[in-house]
Amino acid sequence: MQKLGLTQSLQQKLSPQQIQFIKLLQVPTAELETRIEEELEINPALEEGNADDDMDPQDDYESEYESESTESIEEYLHDDYSGYKMQGDGGGGDDENKELPISVGSTLHETLITQLGYLKLDEREDLIGKQLIGSIDSDGYIRRELEAIVNDLAFSMNVETDVEELESILFKIQNFDPPGIGARNLQECLALQLERKEDGSELVQIAIRIVEDCFDEFSKKHYDKIARKLNIQDENLLKEAISTITKLNPKPGGSGDDLVKTQYLIPDYLLINNSGKLELTLNSRNAPHLKVSRSYSEMLDAYDKSDKKDKKLKETVTFIKQKLDSAKWFIDAIKQRQQTLLNTMQAIIDFQYDYFLEGDESKLKPMILKNIADKIGMDISTVSRVANSKSIQTEFGVFPLKYFFSEGISTDSGEDVSSREVKNKLSEFIGSEDKSKPLSDDKLEKLLRAEGYNIARRTVAKYREQLNIPVARLRKQL
Repeated sequence: MQKLGLTQSLQQKLSPQQIQFIKLLQVPTAELETRIEEELEINPALEEGNADDDMDPQDDYESEYESESTESIEEYLHDDYSGYKMQGDGGGGDDENKELPISVGSTLHETLITQLGYLKLDEREDLIGKQLIGSIDSDGYIRRELEAIVNDLAFSMNVETDVEELESILFKIQNFDPPGIGARNLQECLALQLERKEDGSELVQIAIRIVEDCFDEFSKKHYDKIARKLNIQDENLLKEAISTITKLNPKPGGSGDDLVKTQYLIPDYLLINNSGKLELTLNSRNAPHLKVSRSYSEMLDAYDKSDKKDKKLKETVTFIKQKLDSAKWFIDAIKQRQQTLLNTMQAIIDFQYDYFLEGDESKLKPMILKNIADKIGMDISTVSRVANSKSIQTEFGVFPLKYFFSEGISTDSGEDVSSREVKNKLSEFIGSEDKSKPLSDDKLEKLLRAEGYNIARRTVAKYREQLNIPVARLRKQL
């Protein structure tokens, strides 16, 4: 028997303008011009201006719909449109000569080679990295045995190496985009993608354990065995974890044609050290000159003074007002985008000031999204949208903003700790090891887990490399 009833609930729905502003905030510098051109094409009331216009919307009209259509941009920033966990303009001036495209990639391999350049490897390691990238199939996997690649390097490049060193560089490549790239099998591919999703939640933790410890049962859909093996009591939690895994991309390289969208890696910010004073500017492409069409404003004035009883005339007036409102909103949104980008980056620089003075990685302090959100008085999701899609050009390299944030590591007690805390513990273990029998990455992983840090071996290798600590074989002393 069916029953009818009333349920009261409170839901937050975003307006189309809010969604548009969120998208506009995330647009990288290289794509901003295209986005503006699209808006110019669909809105005749919006025009390109010059430096004197300073993107100032003309205020010689008043829209009776203005209070309804022009919502606060600040409100757009404090929404929950997308997740913000990290798995990314005024003041441009005459900086045209500073617009330095870092690279243009038209294929998967070219895109990966570009990212390899960010690692600051020495010449020998760079050769090994390029050999590994060259061994990646079009669907994103390395199916060639590492022993075979070691032989390739010896015969074709005259580079002597071993599987352990090769694997340490491969772990770095596996941190590149797209997530899952460089995996040697499906299990590793899924594990790499889940590590990017790591946010300390129980759901993701269970998904990782399923892939790492119960992959055979997962592939055979023996979910009851998984529940028993991992002692999962909540059936819904297990279903959600399985669903999380099945939504991952089994072919991170694409469909197989090896073509990806052309990307122009242009830094969004420029930072200069002027005699000890750090000067931040936005790439000048972020400061387009836009204005509201004067002819449309004058047209509105003329129609307003005419007979308003005519139905077609009223429709025309409504159309013009909508276009003028839309143009003014877009100009305001561009200005707000510029200010948000500057405020966010300036807060990051203030927080990591010692690092930006010298470029010494050891001076990077633990920093999470909330630190910057609190500093600029905005929502964490706003900071995430900027940090996940922007980069900065400094005197010691070009870096994605994500680089300056500490990764979160979950402990047995459920707390999140900075990755630098784990690195310090890792340094302690290696510093006190028996140099005649140095600790392997496997043993280091076990020691860290014994201390309560839930960390994978590949992550141990990644952190060790970031600390410039060689593999166990190279640390051995007689």
